[in-house]
Amino acid sequence: MGSITVKIATRWYICLISIFMIAVFAMFMIVGENSYIAIPDNLDLFVAQYKMMKNTGTFFAQGANVPFLNGISRDNLPGEFYLYSVLFMLFPTYIAYVLGYLLKIVIAIVSCLLLAGDMMENENPGDIAWICAFAYGILNLFPAFGIAFASIPLVIYLLRKIYRLGFSRACVKYFILLFLYPVVSYFSYFGMFILGYLVLAIIWRLIADRKLSLPLCLALVILALGFVAFEYRLFGEMLFSDEVTIRSSMKDASMGFSQIMGECAAVFTSGMMHADDAHRFLVLPICTVYFIFLNVRYILRRDFKGMVHDIYNLFAVLLVFNSLIYGLYYSEEMRNFVAFLLPPLTGWQFNRTIFFSPFIWYASLFVVCIRMARKENVVFRIAARVIPIAAVFVILLCSEHYNDVYDTAYGTAYRIKTGQEVDRLSYREFYSSRLFDKIKGDIGYDESQWAVAYGMHPAVLEYNGISTLDGYLGFYSQEYKEKFRKVIAPALDRKENTRIYFDDWGARCYLYSGTDDSIVMATRSYTGVTDTDIYIDTKALSELNCKYIFSRIEIGNASEKGLYLEGTYEDPSSPYIIYVYGLEN
Repeated sequence: MGSITVKIATRWYICLISIFMIAVFAMFMIVGENSYIAIPDNLDLFVAQYKMMKNTGTFFAQGANVPFLNGISRDNLPGEFYLYSVLFMLFPTYIAYVLGYLLKIVIAIVSCLLLAGDMMENENPGDIAWICAFAYGILNLFPAFGIAFASIPLVIYLLRKIYRLGFSRACVKYFILLFLYPVVSYFSYFGMFILGYLVLAIIWRLIADRKLSLPLCLALVILALGFVAFEYRLFGEMLFSDEVTIRSSMKDASMGFSQIMGECAAVFTSGMMHADDAHRFLVLPICTVYFIFLNVRYILRRDFKGMVHDIYNLFAVLLVFNSLIYGLYYSEEMRNFVAFLLPPLTGWQFNRTIFFSPFIWYASLFVVCIRMARKENVVFRIAARVIPIAAVFVILLCSEHYNDVYDTAYGTAYRIKTGQEVDRLSYREFYSSRLFDKIKGDIGYDESQWAVAYGMHPAVLEYNGISTLDGYLGFYSQEYKEKFRKVIAPALDRKENTRIYFDDWGARCYLYSGTDDSIVMATRSYTGVTDTDIYIDTKALSELNCKYIFSRIEIGNASEKGLYLEGTYEDPSSPYIIYVYGLEN
């Protein structure tokens, strides 16, 4: 018994992580679809797309269309070899989402430990590496690409091994793993930048070693081939399709120098929605203080060579670089220059370098803590463990986006304590599958009939097997955007900010209000709609073969617009009241 207690005490960090993983899995399974899962760029986007592909059996389909945005190519959706996609093929959608969250934590821990062990061959990173890796794994980043975020240290580990082992037999397995790496990554968000960073690394080693690293050059080719092989759909659309897409008409903000610098500073200190790593609360202050201490000491010692070669300073340079690139994206001249050099990348958001900053921030924290742990002073050694644990709690409590664990725990506790629901939609309520099954049965719906959503995300319809003319996607035909624009022109003519939003971006191909800024709300109460009239060109909508409008709003001018009420529907499992309108053709 004593030896078991000692083992538990010495491996407390593994116990802590295991308890968290089991508790989170248990919570999501017990609460089930009543969990509060983030909606923006999540339930309203990728989760619905995966469910739609599963409904239609198009995960592996070739030359197939999927039933949204009037039927677009399956090739525009995530590839079937991406590990996150595989989860949605194999498991029910909600279960797949939960497993995706847990799997990205495991991948982050394994990846970070491999990298830490490789960089500290003569030292056991131990508990500090485990907790810092765990902190990185639980970051509430873009859920659909959580695995891609988590695997960043893995590709660094593989490339380090290849660089050091060269063309030896021992290196073969690392080349194979590098080719397979795209299974846990995503080219347009991460892969392109990894290849770019690798080119910079090759140049760096050429200067430092005074010879070209042929193993790294081969690694560049192998990794690129891996992305082409596993994301063949994306490359086919990007390189071999002559279709003009909405990327050609997208317009981003054009900022002046002072605004760009302000954007750089803001993203450096606070991150951005898809890369909200909560570093500003704890990691940033600690890393800033250490950066000042470290470099003042180097300067006082006149050890400028040590300053240049210190990996902590390299991390700082990369953080600044990523933030500068993020800000420079808002320079119209810079965007035009990139489009001129690489026409297929017109509209490409090259500021996604910021997606690599969360790993660098927590790698920097690890460096600080591991250096503190080497001190003989017991206070430093204790602090080296306390700080990453504190970072874990900061992430769980302070993340502003995609914080499903906290939101579900809070919402469930609120329900138990008060007997009431928080005023936001749970996973079950957002999709309201039971209600839509009832509606489909009542109106005799079949998937050849096209529909649009009003007052809710089209993803709700897509998830429930309803073919939509509207939808959310950052890459579809410009021709179709213009056709759909005719439908919503009356609303756009009334609201200049909505017109700019659609004309200059257009990824959300929705029916818009002609009065309110937004009528799509992630709340149960659905308050704030001031105008119940719909502003559409019914003839243009009819020309797209629309049969139904599924609305969360009882439309005040339905008869004037040539709409008739097919039925009003409710269900105890849903907060929605859905008004189904048909078009008088």
